[in-house]
Amino acid sequence: MENVKAKVIVAVSALMSWLGILAIPVLLLVGCNIVDYMTGICAAGYREEPVSSYKGIRGIYKKVGMWLLVLVGAWVDILINYGIECAGFDFALPFIVAIVVAVWLVVNEIISILENLQDIGVKIPPFLLPLMKNIKKKVEDKAQVLESKEDMDYESEGN
Repeated sequence: MENVKAKVIVAVSALMSWLGILAIPVLLLVGCNIVDYMTGICAAGYREEPVSSYKGIRGIYKKVGMWLLVLVGAWVDILINYGIECAGFDFALPFIVAIVVAVWLVVNEIISILENLQDIGVKIPPFLLPLMKNIKKKVEDKAQVLESKEDMDYESEGN
């Protein structure tokens, strides 16, 4: 048993070391995915829509899609760092795009968890759901500002 425990610790430590700054958002996303799926199953009994295996599988596919989005964000970060390196600069950026994607997904999952809990009948503190929606909007607004700035830079280059 100690051997298995040691191997798990080494594997998790290696993964956390490789993820670096992305480790916390990734762990939060894993936890939120699991809790959202479980609360969604529980809340399904309180909703008008019938429970079906199709919807359950579709939910799993959506969770896999979330992980693919984080992976795409990480690929973008790797490409950015590759470009920086090819340009001759001697620094690397952390996983910026992947973190923004992961944080946005975590906030969406928390909103979904809160909505599931409301459907089950759990009383949610009145500030919590609006707070999460506000955080989501702030992340989206920050990404929009970055996108708008990039569009202006692209246009000013005459492209």
